[in-house]
Amino acid sequence: MLEILYQDEYIIAINKPSGLLVHKSFYARDAKVYAIQELRNQIGQHVYPVHRLDRKTSGVLLFALDTAVLKIMNDRFATREVEKKYLAILRGWSPEELTIDYDLTNDDDITQNAITYFHRLQNAEVDLEFNNKPTSRYCLVEAIPETGRMHQLRKHFKHIFHPILGSRPHGCNKQNKLWLEHFDLKGMMLHAHQLIFNHPIHNEQLILNAKINEEFSKVGAILNLDLSKYQ
Repeated sequence: MLEILYQDEYIIAINKPSGLLVHKSFYARDAKVYAIQELRNQIGQHVYPVHRLDRKTSGVLLFALDTAVLKIMNDRFATREVEKKYLAILRGWSPEELTIDYDLTNDDDITQNAITYFHRLQNAEVDLEFNNKPTSRYCLVEAIPETGRMHQLRKHFKHIFHPILGSRPHGCNKQNKLWLEHFDLKGMMLHAHQLIFNHPIHNEQLILNAKINEEFSKVGAILNLDLSKYQ
């Protein structure tokens, strides 16, 4: 059963679990279950995804309940009238805040402008030996992408040498292996925790929040991060 964060006659939002595809994908042909079909079966009507989240990204996922509302919300995403906020656990201690303005090339070999703003929330250092050092450093950040390119956050954080923990392929393979062996970490520490937008029909502001999943909480506990406001 999917967790429904908001529902009315026009839109519905869920807290998408990590590992669940939004829809069928050429790149993940092994998948048999999709958010679209699961939500459709759960509420008994067709749903239309307004935006996308990566398979391994959890958090707020918005659907329209008819094509007219879908067009309104697609236009608002395109004109950057929707604010998306993500939590991520990164390797190392990132700058306190930074705007990453770094173009990305998509699968069709088209280069697109991509902008991400983030600020650091907490630092962590644990007794985990890595690269001949007795400890390992990590940080919790909140990221706000201004554009919506495929794998944008993963690629941008790798670009500044602070990859998202658990990200594959845009991460640190050695760190991912270390966490898999020590803590059985198989997920990615990226969570879409908040979506802010005006309702497509009534126009009042909606702020939708999604709690972090169990694996994100587990990693937070290992790193002694205070995630109480997101649980």
